[in-house]
Amino acid sequence: MNRRHFVMSSIAATASQAVRAVASPNDTVRVAVVGCGGRGASHVNAWTSMPNVELAALVDVDDSHSERYIGTLQRGGKKPVPAFRDIRKVLDDKSIDAVSIASPNHWHTLQTIWACQAGKDVYVEKPCSHNVFESRQIVAAARKYDRIVQMGSQSRSSPALQEAVQKMRDGEFGEIYMTRGLCFKARDTIGKTPVEPVPPGVDYDMWTGPAPLHPFTKNRFHYNWHWFWDTGNGDLGNQGITRWILHAGD
Repeated sequence: MNRRHFVMSSIAATASQAVRAVASPNDTVRVAVVGCGGRGASHVNAWTSMPNVELAALVDVDDSHSERYIGTLQRGGKKPVPAFRDIRKVLDDKSIDAVSIASPNHWHTLQTIWACQAGKDVYVEKPCSHNVFESRQIVAAARKYDRIVQMGSQSRSSPALQEAVQKMRDGEFGEIYMTRGLCFKARDTIGKTPVEPVPPGVDYDMWTGPAPLHPFTKNRFHYNWHWFWDTGNGDLGNQGITRWILHAGD
């Protein structure tokens, strides 16, 4: 059993019961965004544009990521939005209702389960887990702690794809026996980057989390973590949605 599976199994087996917060639908929902990179920026913009939603906190292991939002979020006399490196600081805050997770893939499951245990509802970016084993732990935690957990898969919100899936369910395409998934994106090689000191303002041990710890290189950090099995799933996990379409005919 590797480190990741040991952590996940222990969490599911030994966690204490969380209490679901009950609030009026008219109350302000306080949300913390975890991971302030590319997708995190979309999360911040989405939550701050919604009525009755307050961005309560930012979490990122790289201070430069969270700090770039602080000034903008305080415009117009708004109160400061606190920033943390450790998600557990946010989970300890009883006033926060939900967490919006846009961290690297290898963190998605553990952060989602921690949030469920802490009584928070969760929006987690695709893929919801690093592997199938982990996804089952999310389902178990959501049911055990009676939490709302939603995985973001932006393609499912596309009217064109929704129409295609509905037509498939209606039998307009006949019997579907195979699908092929293609990602039409030009990606250059990431090359090789040397081992170097961890940049100032970065908690690399926290970033690594449940994954094996490797010496720091730029290729294992921002975005390029997608191409290493310890932390990412490649474009299959990043873009793949064919199983949804295949199951549309079931």
